[in-house]
Formats: sequence, structure tokens, C-alpha cells
Amino acid sequence: MSSELLIYLDGEFVKKSEAKISVFDHGVLYGDGVFEGIRAYNGRVFRLKEHIDRIFAAAKTIFLDIPLSKEELTEVVVETCRKNQLKDAYIRLVVTRGVGDLGLNPNNCKKATVFCIASTISLYPEEMYEKGMPIVTASQRRNKATIVDPQVKSLNYLNNILAKIEANRAGVSEALMLNHDGVVAECTGDNIFIVKEGVIYTPPTYIGILDGITRLSVMELAKKAGYEVYEKEFTLFNVYNADECFLTGTAAEVIAVTEVDGRVIGDGKSGPITKVLRQLFHDYAQNHGTPIYE
Repeated sequence: MSSELLIYLDGEFVKKSEAKISVFDHGVLYGDGVFEGIRAYNGRVFRLKEHIDRIFAAAKTIFLDIPLSKEELTEVVVETCRKNQLKDAYIRLVVTRGVGDLGLNPNNCKKATVFCIASTISLYPEEMYEKGMPIVTASQRRNKATIVDPQVKSLNYLNNILAKIEANRAGVSEALMLNHDGVVAECTGDNIFIVKEGVIYTPPTYIGILDGITRLSVMELAKKAGYEVYEKEFTLFNVYNADECFLTGTAAEVIAVTEVDGRVIGDGKSGPITKVLRQLFHDYAQNHGTPIYE
């Protein structure tokens, strides 16, 4: 790996210290843009097609014209890993509205800004994956789909950040967010699953969650392993009384939750189904993806 990260920025690779965007960029001024968090494992970018499809879908939703084709953006991600000699990486792909003026009007931004960062990440300590993690429920509700649809992975993450602050103040790593009806939605950066009597449940996207790519991967792997998996609404009652609970996310992968709002989940340890799914995901991710090095 080079001494300084190389960042893709609008058609060029520049050193981290030189990677700068304008203070007039509407991504900075208004959070106007979309992004993806992507992982590379063992020299392969995991589910890259799905990530590229999702960022284009989000951009379409907010009338943001990405100035590259899907194929070109795919190559940007792979080449960013290659330039930094990475086999295992966390990748952040960002498209902003671009440089405009101090007004809100996106029509005054002539061209989107595109940048890609490939580096490393360690979200939770290994010990937490073995023992599981405590979380709390945030008072901050998840955005309604009629306000800012959580399926759009936008640069405006204040909704999630305010809930994360509640987690920080409670001394835990994550906060669970409910929707406006009090139904369990997702955590600040992860999707949630519960297990009851051997059956796996996760909230449906229409209640106001991100359609997580790790979430979908885990659902597919669980079904192939013979588990029943349902997308179904549930409340905190169901979480508190679950046999197991776990979170999924690009950075977190699969991690057990062993306490919610002071209620111990199951026997207070990472459950057997959670352990199986974590291993299945690990094995799958190590051997599937878009090759970085031909």
C-alpha cells in the first residue's frame, strides 16, 4: 500500500492530502447527494453490481445525473482499490450535486462531483462479535418515506446521527430506531433481525428502512441453509422476547445483540443461528465478488 491513500476525484487519482472539493459543492452545503459503503474481501469487491445499481436508483430518485455509466463507475471502484494495492477494504463511493451557488436550487449545479475512497475499517472489536453487544432504543424516529425515504442513501444522515448521539450518551455502540408508528425499523447504520423459535424475522423496506445489501445476502444464505425467513413488522415487545437478535451491515457484517434497553436477549450470548449466519456470510464474502486483480 502506498504511503498516502490515492482518492478518485472527478476523473483523477489524487493524494489524500490533496483531495479537496469546493465549499460551494451542494453536498457540503445541503447534504445533496448519495453514497455507498462497499466492502472488498480477498481481492474481490463484494456485491458491487448491487451497490452500483442502488446508487443509480437513489440518484434517479433525487434527479441527480451521475456523469458516468454503471460500467465506468464500477471500474472507478475497482481501480481505486487497485491503485492503493488493497485486497481487503472498505470503500466509500460518493456522488454529490456538485458546485453551485449559496442558493438551494440544484439546477444551478452544472455537474455532479464523484469521488471514491478505498481504505480499511474496523467498526466493532472482535470480542464484541463473540459476546454480542448491548443497544438502546433511540427517541429519534426513523424518517418517514414521505419525507426523506430511507431507501435513498443520501448525504443527509442527520436522522441517523441524532440517534447515534443517543447511543453514545447511553454508552453503547448502536441505537435502535422505530418508525412513526412505533414499529421497529433499523439501527443507525445496520439492519436488524430477530429469531424466535428458529424462525428469522426482519422489518420490510416499506416501513422506512434501507434495503441493505448485507441484509439481502444474509436472507439468501439463511434460506439456502434451510431457515424460514420473513419480512414482517414487529415491535419492541418482539425484540425484548426474541431468542436471538442480530444486526447486519456492510461495515458490521453480522453481529449479535445481547441486550436491548436493559433487557437480556435469549441467554445473553451470541445465539446459535447468529453464529451460523455469521460464518456463512464470512465464507461467502471471501469467495464472491468482482475481481480487483485479474
